[in-house]
Amino acid sequence: MSDSKTAKRGLGRGLSALMADVELSTPAAETAGRDRTMIPIEQLTANPDQPRRSFDPQALQELADSLKTRGVLQPLIVRPHPADDGLYQIVAGERRWRAAQMAQLHELPVIIRDLSDTEVLEVAIIENIQRADLNAIEEAASFRQLMDRFGHTQERLAEALNKSRSHIANLLRLLNLPDPVQDLVKDGKLSAGHARALITASNPGLLARKVIEKGMSVRETEDLVRRQAQPESAPRRPSTRRAEKDADTRALESDLSAQLKMAVSINHAGMDGGTVSITYRDLDQLDRLCQLLGGHN
Repeated sequence: MSDSKTAKRGLGRGLSALMADVELSTPAAETAGRDRTMIPIEQLTANPDQPRRSFDPQALQELADSLKTRGVLQPLIVRPHPADDGLYQIVAGERRWRAAQMAQLHELPVIIRDLSDTEVLEVAIIENIQRADLNAIEEAASFRQLMDRFGHTQERLAEALNKSRSHIANLLRLLNLPDPVQDLVKDGKLSAGHARALITASNPGLLARKVIEKGMSVRETEDLVRRQAQPESAPRRPSTRRAEKDADTRALESDLSAQLKMAVSINHAGMDGGTVSITYRDLDQLDRLCQLLGGHN
């Protein structure tokens, strides 16, 4: 991979070196003839800093059954073990290694790379993000780790991982929820959409339990949070602003509302300036508004 592409992706040399030789989804047949080699399974060890901590036993067994029939089609990425000569530490592919042990395979195809501890962690995190079975909290934690440890921005991650910036921003917001609510997402009891709706709630834990008990939809959850923030019992002051505005101001409000697809209110105070208020219905509209204000249509 060229330096220009590396810079464009905004990723460290470890991932660039890995992706230059083999994509994580490349079949073994396509890497044959390069530096793919077979290593006895007992010479492979897990990475103790592997960010993925849980492996679904049923999914592992299904993969093991597949490996018995088809073999390991995709090589693991390994590096020489930093402390034990003759051993190799897994950089990418620990799930396949675990399933191969269950399938009682004796050796596995690998590609050996000389990577630093920092590069190993970065590759491991990104490999996990590329997996389809991560829950939203695990994915968000991986994004946060990449940003905190390697200085990646949301924009760089979006480009490198082929995800939208709003997707990354939305998931990162989930990390602001209390741990009990995050655990509900990890356990599959609460969807990421429900969790996002609870971010602005003053008591997300209590509302999360109510959402689960009543089987509420995401939209119903958003309405619940909105009602909590503006209880019906609170006195509402009648608004007379609309009647006081001139025709030009009302026309401008109408034009902006149609353009943004959100309610817009302009309160002009003459020579002293004024305020423009934009009301968004949900977090998706807020994301779109942020993109428009940031110049990303």
